[in-house]
Amino acid sequence: MMSEWTHFDENGNARMVDVTEKKPTFRTATATGSLLVSEEVLSAIEGHAIKKGDVLTVAQVAGIMAVKQTAHLIPMCHPLLTQNCAVTFELEKEPSPRVTVRCTVKLEGKTGVEMEALTGVSVALLTVYDMCKALDKRMVMTDVHLEEKTGGKSGEFHF
Repeated sequence: MMSEWTHFDENGNARMVDVTEKKPTFRTATATGSLLVSEEVLSAIEGHAIKKGDVLTVAQVAGIMAVKQTAHLIPMCHPLLTQNCAVTFELEKEPSPRVTVRCTVKLEGKTGVEMEALTGVSVALLTVYDMCKALDKRMVMTDVHLEEKTGGKSGEFHF
């Protein structure tokens, strides 16, 4: 017998998990990831010298917009009413130049927000790449992962 919490029906066909009987709980998820960059790119971001504009502001807006569009991008994700989303950045020189993005999503609902947080991080990183690629195309997205989540039946998770 198939579990009611899978994305497959009794015939093996893809389906959205039915959450109608679940009770809403307060849920959070935080994801993070990095873009390895050259010293030149890091300096240009810090100095607001990228011709396309303020890289971190544009990437922040892109990450927030992506969180709100996750259900349109990933099959079987439920559309969620995000109540709060924060996308922040850390520019690091050591051990190697990088831009680290952290995305935290909060809501009260019947299903978790892990995919939204991961999508927010990924799109913010892609936006930094897009805005800086004229300087250097050798940037590498790395270490995108869920840091923590709270709420729901599965409880808390900490990486």
